[in-house]
Amino acid sequence: MPKIKTHSGAKKRFKLTKNGKVKRGHAYRSHLLNGHGKTRKLKRAYRKATFADHTNAAAVKRMLPYA
Repeated sequence: MPKIKTHSGAKKRFKLTKNGKVKRGHAYRSHLLNGHGKTRKLKRAYRKATFADHTNAAAVKRMLPYA
């Protein structure tokens, strides 16, 4: 069997934890950070990583076969 290619976009965005959860960053934190309805509290929360929903985890794991 040939090797499976890792999805280039997924390897930049996701990490797999030791327990098999999919760790991800937050969306909406790249620009328009002052004004535009983004509060200080919300922007502070965006800094912390979170986990992908279990409904998407299997799809992400297929894209990262060797992680």
